[in-house]
Amino acid sequence: MADSSNGSSEPALSKFKLPTIKFTKLFINGEFVDSLSGKTFETIDPRTGELIARVAAGDKEDVDLAVKAARRAFDVGPWPRLSGFERGRIMMKFADLIDEHVEELAALDTINAGKLFSIGKAVDIPQTADGFRYYAGAADKIHGEVLKMSRELQGYTLREPIGVVGHIIPWNFPSNMFSMKVAPSLAAGCTMVLKPAEQTPLSALYYAHLAKLAGIPDGVLNVVTGFGATAGAAVASHMDIDKVSFTGSTEVGRVVMQAAATSNLKAVSLELGGKSPLIIFDDADIDKAAELAIIGILFNKGEICVASSRVYVQEGIYDELVKKLVEKAKAWKVGDPFDPTVRHGPQVDKKQFEKILSYIEHGKREGASLLTGGKPSGDKGYYIEPTIFADVKEDMLIAKDEIFGPVMSLMKFKTVEEAIKCANNTRYGLAAGIVTKNLDVANTVSRSIRAGIIWINCYFAFDKDCPFGGYKMSGFGRDMGMEALHKYLQVKSVVTPIYNSPWL
Repeated sequence: MADSSNGSSEPALSKFKLPTIKFTKLFINGEFVDSLSGKTFETIDPRTGELIARVAAGDKEDVDLAVKAARRAFDVGPWPRLSGFERGRIMMKFADLIDEHVEELAALDTINAGKLFSIGKAVDIPQTADGFRYYAGAADKIHGEVLKMSRELQGYTLREPIGVVGHIIPWNFPSNMFSMKVAPSLAAGCTMVLKPAEQTPLSALYYAHLAKLAGIPDGVLNVVTGFGATAGAAVASHMDIDKVSFTGSTEVGRVVMQAAATSNLKAVSLELGGKSPLIIFDDADIDKAAELAIIGILFNKGEICVASSRVYVQEGIYDELVKKLVEKAKAWKVGDPFDPTVRHGPQVDKKQFEKILSYIEHGKREGASLLTGGKPSGDKGYYIEPTIFADVKEDMLIAKDEIFGPVMSLMKFKTVEEAIKCANNTRYGLAAGIVTKNLDVANTVSRSIRAGIIWINCYFAFDKDCPFGGYKMSGFGRDMGMEALHKYLQVKSVVTPIYNSPWL
């Protein structure tokens, strides 16, 4: 069994004062307001299953108000008309304010999503601020092209902001996802309505407050908390939203795309599910491979779309590697995410907790060998032991479905060709990892796997400048890098005739 401590975490809590929940209302046109219906919903602490606060439950009518504010800010407001330099300067101030409130923001994501507080302070919140700095630097570097026309015409292109954007973000990385969506669209000159996941609304509302302090004009950034079936559906189907950017499950992504098509044919970008393979070859450094594999599935308690949930190990090192993986999983400390010695907090909510446990039961029934874990951890909250299955077959549910939890499926392979075939035997195509010392093998396999990002001898190697997105049913469109900025811009061609020019 994994080292479990969540039942006795009070010492960790005593060293940290939990944040006061300051913002629970909708943020529309620069003000915090109640929902029109007056309805609220509970947001729950996954460490205990207890209530944190009640948050305004936005609905279609609230989304309408937010879209009207965003439309007015886009059509007649200053934000799209500021120079890129001026937008960037305000975004830099926003980033500085995030840095000033790093501890409070990290704590909100810990109590709301079960994320490790130490990682939030050191990684998630600083990365969120740096995401705004990256796109602040890009805001004044938006260029069209001069065209070489084939006849007596002068042509050039402009890149213009696409308009009002609807962002729908997930619960596993509330802060990072806020930055990944909001920062490039702000830099482009867009205005927006953001709906955070109903499980994790608190940090998004705090960021809205900081945006106002930074000087982002009213109506540019609006945050509507609520449920996907109501507020999210209203964003996806709204006739006055020009683009929707969604990160979440493939099932909901399909619904978002349908809503966009049947409303105003708005542009859509989708970052969806994954079932990412990690392929470990015989020549790999076994200690390094074991560390990459265990981090790849247990980081953020497996609640990450690119988790290396399918681990393929070449037969020559299979037994030795499996032994190391089991040892690492058993030593992986599960407990209160405020405890700096803990590596694994609770799953985000009861529904996700029960879903993961049901997949573990499927694995047992289908004949996979449970090597370690497989049970809840502790006597309260939504904690699950790190879980490893061996003898997994390609047609088992645990090998096909995105579980979004700390569950590894181990499989053995013989040849490079077999590894490629197995890696591609999925409806998803988000990420993959390769561990080998052979450059030829790395090149062949990386070019053969149909996925949006391939990590060679590393994993989770994200960077602000590196585009990220999927193939197949993992979606389309890219977050991060200049690709993300461009998806919030329209290309306009401008052509005028030229007369008596000495050249074309």
